Amino acid sequence: MKQYALLLAGCLLTTVGFGQSPRLLDHNTLAWVVYSGDHKLSPDWALHTEYQWRRVNWAPQQQLARLGLVRRLSERVKASGGYTYFQTHRYGRYPTVPNRPEPENRLYEDISLDDQLGRLALNHRLRLEQRWLGTRAQEGRGAVQSWEYQNRIRYQLAAEWPLQGPTVEDGEWYLNAFDEVFIGFGRNVGDNVFNQNRLSGGLGYQFADNAKVELNYLHQISQHAVPEPVSGRPVFEINQGFRLNVLYNLDFTGE
Repeated sequence: MKQYALLLAGCLLTTVGFGQSPRLLDHNTLAWVVYSGDHKLSPDWALHTEYQWRRVNWAPQQQLARLGLVRRLSERVKASGGYTYFQTHRYGRYPTVPNRPEPENRLYEDISLDDQLGRLALNHRLRLEQRWLGTRAQEGRGAVQSWEYQNRIRYQLAAEWPLQGPTVEDGEWYLNAFDEVFIGFGRNVGDNVFNQNRLSGGLGYQFADNAKVELNYLHQISQHAVPEPVSGRPVFEINQGFRLNVLYNLDFTGE
């Protein structure tokens, strides 16, 4: 238990260890709606589908669509990989997108480990991402003219605590939480090594073994890739709001 506490503390420290240089803070209100599902194709393979619709200050912020394959390696370990399409709109006091939304293409690979400490269910996920970030011409109004390649690594620690018994059963409530840190690496990252951190927690309800809904508080700290152009100071977004998670898995094996 001490190891997990130290690991989580290290993730949280990255949210405040931004260095000593003066920075600009941009506070925003978030509203994220997330659907995800792992649809069983065979005893060891599943198709992952995911869509995220994100609003900031009640205006469009981002949207994400993800498709991948999941391989069960053991009862506790899974590996997966696939493709993500990501789109960012203009928002905030220090917008990074000039006018029209800018796209991003990603490939990802991850491995996850389930763990159980009494009633507390834990999940560790380590993800690598290869990112191609698009930039438009004509002051953000034209077509995408160039793509910049970046690498990123993500670590997430998630927890689930049943409220009505030793495990979460159908028709029962539970608490859930996660912390995820994003670190950029490679020659195109520059000073933006710390990319962002997300801390979330809330209440979940399991309708059935393959269907859950969760309403969470979400706190996000995100560093912009480049400083504010006039002052040259780094920009950090301090975003807070809610995240509604809908999890629904299908079984195509006919078992």
